[in-house]
Amino acid sequence: MNAKATSLLDELRRASDQAGRRVQLMEVCGTHTVSAFRSGIRSLLPENVRLVSGPGCPVCVTAQRHIDAVIELAARDDVLVATYGDMMRVPGRRGSLEQARAAGARVHVINSARGALRLAREHPRETVVFLAVGFETTAPATAAIVLEAERSELTNLSVLSCHKVVVPAMLALLAAGDVAIDGFLCPSHVTVIIGWDAYRPVVRQFHKPCVVADFEPNQILRGLLHLVRQIGTSRPRVENVYQGVVNGHGNPFALALLQRVFVPGDTTWRGLGAIPASGLELASGFRRYDAVWRFGLSLGEDHDNPCCRCGDVIKGNIDPDACPLFGSACTPLTPIGPCMVSSEGTCAAWFKYRPPGEREVSLAQGGVS
Repeated sequence: MNAKATSLLDELRRASDQAGRRVQLMEVCGTHTVSAFRSGIRSLLPENVRLVSGPGCPVCVTAQRHIDAVIELAARDDVLVATYGDMMRVPGRRGSLEQARAAGARVHVINSARGALRLAREHPRETVVFLAVGFETTAPATAAIVLEAERSELTNLSVLSCHKVVVPAMLALLAAGDVAIDGFLCPSHVTVIIGWDAYRPVVRQFHKPCVVADFEPNQILRGLLHLVRQIGTSRPRVENVYQGVVNGHGNPFALALLQRVFVPGDTTWRGLGAIPASGLELASGFRRYDAVWRFGLSLGEDHDNPCCRCGDVIKGNIDPDACPLFGSACTPLTPIGPCMVSSEGTCAAWFKYRPPGEREVSLAQGGVS
């Protein structure tokens, strides 16, 4: 703990006393979840301030139907799959991409979208299918490689777009009313792209404060302090404590890329179901790069393991240790759900950083006003 963190914690305790009630705040992004655990912030919060994790891990919210589809494609002799490393071990109905590769499928782990473009150039006789996951942070890079493929007349690149946008999921969580959320700690990297104005519907429709913060401990503490102060005064609004980088309108170049290549579409989130206009689909002018269209895929239904409660963890309904599989059948070495696979997954963070035997008292819907 540095002096600034100590000061922020003192201010947070005073603000929580003034709030006069229990406060439940959701960190939307998995990077906030991991940082709050790793730095010890969660264990230092006032007793009446509680953090719950939200649907901000792109690996965790990717629906099983997309995992099943890319594994089906990986089995083809004329296909090479390109994916980020976190997706390799996510279980589908017929195993994982890691298992498919062990059985002979050509699955390549890449570090950026440009890696998929490079593979397409190096393997002109195969179709490279890029499993494109992530929110507005990574989607512009996917748009950029589609445009570059078009410019260079590269015809053997396909994209299975699992890209999602954050704000519709926040609104869906609030509309469902399954978990009490008093405010949102919003991710800096997404907000660099979309701008903090994008969160205004959360305030306007549901009167919940949103504060944008970076992932360093002092930034997280400052963001939580601003949230609790807003709740104490009953004046919800959008605030930004990462002012050196984030602005209200976002990155116009990145937004232009998204608007040129993608169109909003309904998509399914693990745990949340179908959310209107929460996905990014390739626009009709780029259909030839769409793996669903190119291969005539039928995405089908999800068949999630009924014992796995990743969906409830993603929604903030339960803590990971309320899942009967957590820490026994489901561990980072033997993951059953995606929340234990991803480096940003809530279950993985709990397993790695939470002191043994420590539990939190869940705040039920009726316990937080």
